[in-house]
Amino acid sequence: MSDAPILTELHGAVAVLTINRPRVLNALDVPTLEQFEQAFGALEADPAVHVIVITGAGERAFVAGGDIADLDSRQGLAHYQEFAEVIHRVFRRVETCDKPTIAAVNGFALGGGTELLLCTDIRLLSDAAQLALPEINLGLFPGAGGSQRLLRQIPACRARELMFTGDRIDAATAVALGLANRVVEAGQLLTETLALAERIAAKSPLTLKLLKRSLLNGADMPLPAALAHEQAMIGLVLDSADAHEGCTAFLEKRPASFTGQ
Repeated sequence: MSDAPILTELHGAVAVLTINRPRVLNALDVPTLEQFEQAFGALEADPAVHVIVITGAGERAFVAGGDIADLDSRQGLAHYQEFAEVIHRVFRRVETCDKPTIAAVNGFALGGGTELLLCTDIRLLSDAAQLALPEINLGLFPGAGGSQRLLRQIPACRARELMFTGDRIDAATAVALGLANRVVEAGQLLTETLALAERIAAKSPLTLKLLKRSLLNGADMPLPAALAHEQAMIGLVLDSADAHEGCTAFLEKRPASFTGQ
């Protein structure tokens, strides 16, 4: 395997982006985040890529957080201007990506690892995976979006407990809380993730894009505004060739052939 900190591999219309720093449990530092952003941006811009899978190299970790020694060396303003600004920008890019994203969590997802997971659309966990936001044990709290995204994704009382204690949870608990879709046997994680990604990649990329925008924007709106936004977005979909191809294929009892138009 290459020593590059970020690897990309194409499987048809599915791209797998791997954080490749297994010797440090795929910990995130500024150079790694910047290379992640560059690679992710290239996949976003590639019309041949319909779904992006994010995973970590090795068998122990998805992402085990940030570099604690580096963090300890910084004061607040330097941290805000350097690491924090970069990680917030990169994670928000993942969250707002027009293409579906799937996290294949192959081990520890601690601190920044859980915060990255919270930005993805779908999460599959290895049966060896563990999640945590342990920053409180360092006299800190989640600062890469975790304190805000976790409260919006699971019951507030459970989110507060996880952040106040820093406790780790196993994969089954994460699924029960609604933080992940399902648990997969470790040796089958990438296979099952790719199978799911390929099913999604076969849908209309244009419709997926507009659906994702409707979901993301509507989540921050009052319900009446969100419903009006949905109404406008489905109108755009009905102007597409893919929508009429899908309906025609259904009536003709054949598989649809979507082009993204």
